[in-house]
Amino acid sequence: MKQIHVKLSENLHQELRVKCAKLNTSIQEHITELLLKDLKSDKETQDQKKFRFIDLFAGVGGIRIPFDELGGECILGSEIDKYAKITYQSYFNDIPEGDIAKIQPCQIEDFDILIGGFPCQPFSQAGHRKGFHDTRGTLFFEVEKILRCKTPKAFLLENVKGLKGHDKGNTFRIIKESLESMGYYVTEKVLAARDFGLPQNRERIYIVGFWDKEVYDRFSFPEPTKIKTRLGDILEKEVDQKYTISDTLWAGHQRRKKEHKKKGNGFGFGMFNENSIYTNTISARYYKDGSEILIEQKGKNPRKLTPLEAARLQGFPDEIVLSARKAGVSDTQLYKQFGNAVPVNVVRYIAKNMIKALYPEG
Repeated sequence: MKQIHVKLSENLHQELRVKCAKLNTSIQEHITELLLKDLKSDKETQDQKKFRFIDLFAGVGGIRIPFDELGGECILGSEIDKYAKITYQSYFNDIPEGDIAKIQPCQIEDFDILIGGFPCQPFSQAGHRKGFHDTRGTLFFEVEKILRCKTPKAFLLENVKGLKGHDKGNTFRIIKESLESMGYYVTEKVLAARDFGLPQNRERIYIVGFWDKEVYDRFSFPEPTKIKTRLGDILEKEVDQKYTISDTLWAGHQRRKKEHKKKGNGFGFGMFNENSIYTNTISARYYKDGSEILIEQKGKNPRKLTPLEAARLQGFPDEIVLSARKAGVSDTQLYKQFGNAVPVNVVRYIAKNMIKALYPEG
């Protein structure tokens, strides 16, 4: 038998004595019984979870949310950005690990599904298209190391649409061949947020893999929901004046738009109103000037989306913004986080189909 010593206040000790006298038991026996009940409750909660998963390059948890909703248990999160980690912790009450390269793959607990949106910048059409010659481009291989060591039942990876055409298709070919060489059956599809109830023209590639061929054969990507979208549905009713852009910034936006028009291209700011069906794609640079999505205001300069609206545009619940702000996360960081995020609605439909394929009996 092991002993533990617990310091109690005089009042609490007296209350325990009275309660134990009524129950005709000792304080030691009563506390032991309470501890056993608590441990049993934890085990029952654990047993109720359908599956376990890990969340890599987690950002603020856009891919995680649907898997939580479906009864999964996240046993590991990994995110290197310190402000994204604060937002993640404030909402999920989990502290994600930092640099994925410092995680020892074979020391991770067993899990069923790997999810992650590996870094976009090396493959983005808005970036420098450096691919795997950039150090961040090799982070996919950190995912590969974990898959090779742990061989989970399935994975879901997300990246920018341009990944598939990068370097004449060689980059994606390398990724898919690497995944298939491990024994996974792999499929991919480009899906748009606007087709899944979000008023944003955000296209991303989703890569899904299964270890079992029968499970793979049961899976299919979701079809567009045909839910009508309207920007006004996610806009706040009252917005602080600070989100209205300045005269100087507005003049600069208009000047650059005219210059681009003269050159014969369509670059420049994007203007939308509450009746717009969807907006342009929000990016991590949105905090700078808001040029890709400006909201029309009668009688004054247009405004940027608020961080709450940026979160809604990506399908996040309002609570994540509220909890992040309480934790001290600034508007600038929130714009970056939601500009980098994965559309939750799209993942929700993919995740449902994945879980149905994995667990057809429910």
